[in-house]
Amino acid sequence: MSIETSSGRKDNLILAGVLIMLAGDFLFALNDAMGKWLVTSLPVGQVLLVRSIGAFLILGPMIARQGVSSLIRIETPHLHLLRVVLATMDVGLFYAAVAYLPLADVMTFYMAGPIYVAAVSHIFLGEKIGWRRWLAIFAGFIGVVIALKPSTAMFSLPSIFGLIGSASFAMTLVLNRVLRSTKDATLVTWQTIAAMIVGGVLSLGAWKTPSMIDLGGMLLLGIVASSGHLMITRSLKLAPASLLAPLQYTLLLWAFILGFVIFGDIPGKQVLVGSGIIVLAGLFIFHRKKVVEDAEPIEAVAKDGH
Repeated sequence: MSIETSSGRKDNLILAGVLIMLAGDFLFALNDAMGKWLVTSLPVGQVLLVRSIGAFLILGPMIARQGVSSLIRIETPHLHLLRVVLATMDVGLFYAAVAYLPLADVMTFYMAGPIYVAAVSHIFLGEKIGWRRWLAIFAGFIGVVIALKPSTAMFSLPSIFGLIGSASFAMTLVLNRVLRSTKDATLVTWQTIAAMIVGGVLSLGAWKTPSMIDLGGMLLLGIVASSGHLMITRSLKLAPASLLAPLQYTLLLWAFILGFVIFGDIPGKQVLVGSGIIVLAGLFIFHRKKVVEDAEPIEAVAKDGH
C-alpha cells in the first residue's frame, strides 16, 4: 500500500469520526429536547423508568454478544458504583431542571462540564494544569455565574438542579477516564439499570397513565440516548479526541435551535454572554492541553539526553 493511499484512508477515517461525532451530538441534543417535552406532562421518575427500558432495545444485543458475565467481572467496583450514582444524578437532575427552565439555559450549565473536568483532573487524575488553563477555568466559572442570571433566580431549585447535575456529569467524565479499560456497553448497562431502579422507586404512587404517543416517546428517548452514546464512542476510535472534543459545543447550538423551534424559548442576553464565555474558555483549555501533550515527548527526550 502506498503512502498516499494510507494517508488518504487515514483522512477518510478521521472525516468519518468527525461526522459520526456531529451526528451523535445531534442525537444527544434531540434526546434532551424530547426529555424536556416528556417531563412537562409526565413525572421524572416515570420518564427515567421507561427510557431505561427503551435503552435496552439497543443494549440487549450488545450484552448478548459480549456475554452477561462481562457485566459482573469488573475491577474497582467501588469506582463503578460511584460512577453509577453520579450518572444517575446527572440524568435525573437534568430532567428535573428542564421541566422548569429553557433547554438552552440548562445546556449552558452542562457545557461547563469540560471546565469542571479540567479543574478536578488536577486533583483526581494528577494532571498538571498550567496558569493559562487555570485562568481559563476561572473564566469558565465566571461564564456559568453570568448564565445563572445573578439574582434571586440564581438560587432557584431548578437552577440548583442544573448545577448539581452538571457537576455530576463532569465527575462521570473523570471516572470514564479512570475506568477506560472497561467495555463501554458494561458502563452504560449499569448506569441504565440504576436509572431504571431509581425511576421505578420515584414512580411509586406517582404513576400517570401515558398515552400511546407518550409511551412511544419515552421508549424512543432511550433508543436515541443509547445511539448517541454509541456514536460518540465509535467516533473517538476513528479520530483524535483533541479534534473531536470541541465539537461537543454544537450541543449548545442545537439546544438554542430546538428550544426555539419546539418550545418557543428565546435565550436571554445573559445566557448568550455566559455561554459564549464558557465555550471560549473550554476551547482554550482543549487547545492548551493539546499544546502541552505535544510538547511533553520533546521535553522527555531532552531530559534523557537523546
